[in-house]
Amino acid sequence: MTVQVTEHAAKSKRHTTFYLACGAAPATPMVFLHGWPELSISWRHQLPVFAGLGFRAIAPDMRGYGRSSIYPRHDDYALEEIVADMIELLDAIGAEKAVWVGHDWGSPVVWSIAQHHPQRCHGVASLCVPYLPAGFEAEAVTLADRKVYPEDKFPAAQWDYRLFYSENFATARAGFESNVRATVRVLFRAGSPAGKGKPVRTAFVRANGGWFGPHNTAPDVPRDAAVLSEADEDSYVAALERNGFFGPDSWYMNGEANAAYAARAKANRRLTMPVLFLHGAYDYVCETIDSRLAEPMRANCARLTEATVASGHWMAQEKPIDVNAALAKWLAVEFPALWAPA
Repeated sequence: MTVQVTEHAAKSKRHTTFYLACGAAPATPMVFLHGWPELSISWRHQLPVFAGLGFRAIAPDMRGYGRSSIYPRHDDYALEEIVADMIELLDAIGAEKAVWVGHDWGSPVVWSIAQHHPQRCHGVASLCVPYLPAGFEAEAVTLADRKVYPEDKFPAAQWDYRLFYSENFATARAGFESNVRATVRVLFRAGSPAGKGKPVRTAFVRANGGWFGPHNTAPDVPRDAAVLSEADEDSYVAALERNGFFGPDSWYMNGEANAAYAARAKANRRLTMPVLFLHGAYDYVCETIDSRLAEPMRANCARLTEATVASGHWMAQEKPIDVNAALAKWLAVEFPALWAPA
C-alpha cells in the first residue's frame, strides 16, 4: 500500500504553518519537528512509515523555514512563540493530544511543549538533544566533557559556536548565505567513529572568526549521499536561498528569553509522560554518551526510554531504519491503544 504525503497550511491571525501529512486524518497525530537548518522533508523517511502504522504523521516547516511564516526580529524566534505555533497547529487539525518528535532545535520545542502543555502530549521523543529542564542555554556548558574540552582552552566547550551568533550575527549569517549549496553539503554529513574523543569544529568558531574561517564561505565538498539525495539537496538549497538564514540563525538569539520561559514551567519540570531519547553514537556536538549532558533528563523524566543509533547528528536522514525501529518499539510498548493500523 502506498501512503500519499500531502501538503497543507494551518493559518491563524498570528502565524501560518506549512506542513506535510499522511495517514488517516482521524488517527492519533504524530508530529515531527525539524531543527537547524532543515525542513519538513527532514522527516521524509518517517512520515509514510508511521502513517502506515496507523498514525496521522505530520511534519511542519518550522517558523522561519520553507513555506511557513518568516519574521524580521530575533525576538520572533523565541521558544515561547514557536510552541504557540505548534499548539495552533494541533488545534487546526482538531486534535487534543499528539506524540511529539523533535530533532536538533525541534527538540527544545517538544521539551517545552511537554513542560508548558503536558495535557497536549501523549508522549515526547527526541533525537540527539536531551531534556534540560532549565533550558538548553542555561545548562549545556556546565555539563561539557572537560576531558575533551579543558576549560582554560575551551570555556564554552563545543557550544562556542552558539556565542558567535550573539557576538557576530551578521558574519555568521553571511557565511551560510555566501554559497548555500556548499553550506548544505558541508553541514549534512554522516557521522564517523573517527571523531570520538576529539574537539569538534564548533568549539573553534570564535577563534576562527566564523564557521568557515576568514573567507567566510563554505568549502566545496561533494554531497554526502548517505544523508541527502540530489533532490533532497535541491529542496534544502531552494528554501534556504529563498528565505535566507536570518530566521534559522535567530533561533540562537533568545537564550535569556528561553531560560525565563523554562523557569515559568518549574511546576512541570519533571515530565511524567512517556519519553524516548535517541543518542547519536557519532554526534560529537550533542555528545550525550560520555558527557553529563543527559543527566538532567534522567533525573527529570519519570518514564524514560533510551536507545543509541550508530549515526551522526542527522540521524533521521542518515539511519532512518534504525530510528524508525526505535520509535516503533517505543510506541508499541508505551501506547498500544493509540495504534490504528490501516
